[in-house]
Amino acid sequence: MMTVAKRKARKKLAISHATRPQQLVCASSLLAWYDRNKRKLPWRAENGVKPDPYSVWLSEIMLQQTNVKTVAPYYAKFLARWPRVTDLAEDRLEEVLKLWAGLGYYARARNLHACARTILERHAGIFPDTEAELRTLPGIGAYTAAAVAAIAFDRKATPVDGNIERVIARLFAVEEPLPGVKPKIQALAATLTPERRAGDFAQAMMDIGSTICTPKRPACALCPWSEPCIARKRGDQETFPRKVPKAEGRLRRGAAFVVLRADGALLARTRPDKGLLAKMTEVPTTQWSHEFEEGTAESSAPLTAKWRRLPGVVTHIFTHFPLELAVYRASVPNSTRAPKGTRWIAGGEIEGEAFPNVMRKVIAHARQ
Repeated sequence: MMTVAKRKARKKLAISHATRPQQLVCASSLLAWYDRNKRKLPWRAENGVKPDPYSVWLSEIMLQQTNVKTVAPYYAKFLARWPRVTDLAEDRLEEVLKLWAGLGYYARARNLHACARTILERHAGIFPDTEAELRTLPGIGAYTAAAVAAIAFDRKATPVDGNIERVIARLFAVEEPLPGVKPKIQALAATLTPERRAGDFAQAMMDIGSTICTPKRPACALCPWSEPCIARKRGDQETFPRKVPKAEGRLRRGAAFVVLRADGALLARTRPDKGLLAKMTEVPTTQWSHEFEEGTAESSAPLTAKWRRLPGVVTHIFTHFPLELAVYRASVPNSTRAPKGTRWIAGGEIEGEAFPNVMRKVIAHARQ
């Protein structure tokens, strides 16, 4: 008499045998498409060239929530300044933040530097080659660990980013909404990853999501997975992936004070070591709050001067809330001392400072 355990094992084996041919077809057809259509990217190794783990890791960190066009010049500057991970590790965080300025999501830069130092101190400057070991490094989560393991070391790993989520959701017509369905999409994607060429397969998934299976008007006629795609057959591919409506954060407001010396120097300070925009450079501001009252703003000015409230406001959208800043400007003599906790930045050095995008908007608004 067959036990329950044996029946379950036989059923599992039957499912595995039933799906394996389909998986192989999906993998082989996508890899064939990739061999013909793969994108030329600065961090992508040429055919027959072994990928550089440092280049793969650097690009993957930069590409988090940022598009290829924006990342490319930053990637080139980083690689020119720090050609090896050990070079990056041995430089100061302040220099990394300066070169990162404008790319956004600045925790990535701090984690990048911390990770480089960990690789130098704990791994003698050599990248670990497994997902499990990569996950122990600062700033490397499940996606990045899988991407580096697959692309740099051809380990059988399955990175799933937003583009790949969309591809899988359409391919299998996954009805459950994001973000709760992420584990299911990850599991479905893993069933497609082949034993060989896992790195190429991962990059093929990224490419098809970026160029073919786009959020709007996907080019299904050009897709190598057009035939097995359930959503395409139903004709509702643009409705996938399903998503829970995102709650909007409450508006915060504040005031920013731009002080320019007669010689063009700008008054600035460094933000705290932890929290939003940690260790980045900023012009002095009030607290950013829901209850901000502009009538009291000048009482928070960094020094006594003839302040002018500039027309309009500077707006910026952070991940969890939108921000509006009123901008006040003042001109002071060269003899003016920087108040405690602030410093003067020479006019020619402003561009190279670690100002986040919101501060660059404030400075540009003040200079108009």
